[in-house]
Order: sequence, then structure tokens, then C-alpha cells
Amino acid sequence: MNHTKVLFPGSGGEPLAGRLELPSGPVAATALFAHCFTCGKDSVAAARISRELAARGVAVLRFDFTGLGDSGGDFANTTFTSNVGDLVCAAGHLRETIGAPSILIGHSLGGAAVLAAANLIPEAKAVVTIGAPADTSHVEHLLGSSRAEIEASGVAEVVLAGRPFRIREEFLADIRQQDQHERIAGLRRALLVMHAPQDELVGVENARLIYDAARHPKSFVSLDGADHLLTDREDAAYVAEVLAAWAGRYIDVAPEADGEPGVVTVEETRAGRYQQSVTLGRHRLIADEPRSFGGDDSGPGPFDLLLAALGACTSITVRMYADAKQIPLEHVTVTLRRKGKDTVVKDLALTGDLTDEQRGKLHEIADKCPVHRALTSPLTIERPADPPTG
Repeated sequence: MNHTKVLFPGSGGEPLAGRLELPSGPVAATALFAHCFTCGKDSVAAARISRELAARGVAVLRFDFTGLGDSGGDFANTTFTSNVGDLVCAAGHLRETIGAPSILIGHSLGGAAVLAAANLIPEAKAVVTIGAPADTSHVEHLLGSSRAEIEASGVAEVVLAGRPFRIREEFLADIRQQDQHERIAGLRRALLVMHAPQDELVGVENARLIYDAARHPKSFVSLDGADHLLTDREDAAYVAEVLAAWAGRYIDVAPEADGEPGVVTVEETRAGRYQQSVTLGRHRLIADEPRSFGGDDSGPGPFDLLLAALGACTSITVRMYADAKQIPLEHVTVTLRRKGKDTVVKDLALTGDLTDEQRGKLHEIADKCPVHRALTSPLTIERPADPPTG
């Protein structure tokens, strides 16, 4: 798994900071994760679930809403509606880079936000709520006695989860006018409701209200024993595992690349500073630079890929020769490392009941693989003629 930092404009124009969790192999689907109220992209639940999903082939973008974490703007000027707008902007960023999200995931108030945003993101096919309130006004009880001060003065500082936040009267007015029941009834997406019966912050009765308001296809999964913030690693892993298996019914597995055999195409993803999408015939992979060179280390570097090509070609060539000559070769391992600017050290390990003569011949053949010969011989790289201008 790899992750890269992303930055994109939010609904109010402020820069929003996020993390894109990428699978090590092909991307089967893309998801967008909305964190809980006053939390952030690096909350325990957001980070762990995103990483678990990435391990299962799902690329996940989690980001800080306006005024939170590393994102710009003032939290006091935000509302539930602006948060929904931020989600739509995040989906737009994904659409322009690796592909629009087919899965929307929301934790706590983030769950209410993805329910509200779903019909504004046409590519979304599945929605998942985790410990979500059925009504956005549920948040009011978190404000306690400060609610009266907000209504009287227009703004008040409220301590939530040990941190101070300024809440304006506009926020209260906005959450009171949201019609979540109508939105859920008109969702027109597959819905998975996940909730812990022991949730003391958002009672499990909210899950029943969401489930009853939704139309099929819909599912409910009890997170028995989990707390609201999913602070136990096993609970977060369970959520991710069930979520990935459930969503598989409603998403299209990423198609194979349709590149021309023998042709390699490389283009920027713009999901990171140097990240590249590499298409090799019908195969895809991600390339990047290590952090020491200013990249995000989301994939192998160019020289790593060069060594990988040499190693793979060497191993395949040795195996082909051994099989053709009926040499009892059991296993081939090729280890390569860079030494200086213009030297590569290649170590060939051969196992099997081999004679010294057979070992010597296999080592000789290893240096005759096509990639080895191309790298050690004059190699011409042509550039097609420039297209006519004007």
C-alpha cells in the first residue's frame, strides 16, 4: 500500500488537504471517506479503514473538511451544507485524477454528509454509513449549554473532544433545515448501514431510522462491541473487510488496460508531485520518486523498474534454457542493486542438483538475456518527427 498527499479547492475556494491511499496493485474501485464531526482525515477510524480498503484493492481519498486539520478556511464559517459541498469537490478531484468515486463512506456526521452528497456525485453506486445520525440536528446535543449562547450571541466557543471550536448560529440553522429522511428515501444507491449497539454518542436507533427510510438494496451490519470512534484496530479492520466484500456487488472491477502489446505509455496522474500511471499493454502500475527525491514513494522509481526488467528477463531466460536442456534447476533468484552511477551488481542464485558445468552454463546464459544485452550494447532511442505546426 502507498499513500500520497493531495490538495484541492473546497466549496468555498479554500485549499483542502487530503491523503490518497493507493493499493500496491491494480485499483479495483475508488472510494471517498468523510470523517466524523470535528475529527479529521487522520482520525483512527478514517486512517485504519482507508488502509484496510487499500490493502483490498480500493483507492481511498480521506480529507480534512474546511477549517479542520491541514485544510484552509475557518471552521466557524462552515455549515453542514458547506461540508457536503467539500465532498462534491473531493469527488471532482478524484474524477480528474484517478477516477470518480464509486463508493462513498461516512463516519458519524460524515455518514449524514455522504447521504446528502450521493445524488450530487453521479458515479457513486454504493453508500456506507458508520455510526451515523439519522437526523443532522442530532449534533445539537453535543453543544450542551453552549447552544443557548450561540442563539443569543450568534457565536460561541464550544469544547468538543477536548478541543475548542467556534460555532455560529448559521451552523445551527443549517442542520435544522436538512431533510435527511427525504434524501435517504430518494438515495437510489445501494446502502450499507453499520452501527454499534453500544454506541453511546449516536444511539443505535439512528441506524434503524436510516435503514427503514431507505429502499432496497440495503443492508445492516452490527458492530457489536465497538465504540463510536472505532478505536480498536480489530473493529476498524472488520469494518473494512465487510465493507469491501459488500461493495464488490455494486462496483465494476477496474478493467484491464487496453494498450497495444509491446508499447509502454507513461503519463502523470497529478495525484502526487511526480506520480505516474504506467500502461504496459494490458497491464497497469504506478511509478513515483522516493521521498528523498521529492516524491511520495507511491510506487517504484524509474531505476527500480529498470532493475526489475533486468532481473525478470534474467530469471526467465535462465528458466527457459534449463527447461529446454532438461537441467534439474529447482529455483532461480536474481538480486540486483545499484553501485555508483554506472554499475549494477547482479547476483544469481541457483538451487537444484546441478553440476559445476551446468551452473557455469546457466550463469553464462543469464548474461545473454535480451535486456542485459540491450543495456550493455549501444542502444538507439528515436524520437518521432515533430508534428507539423500551423
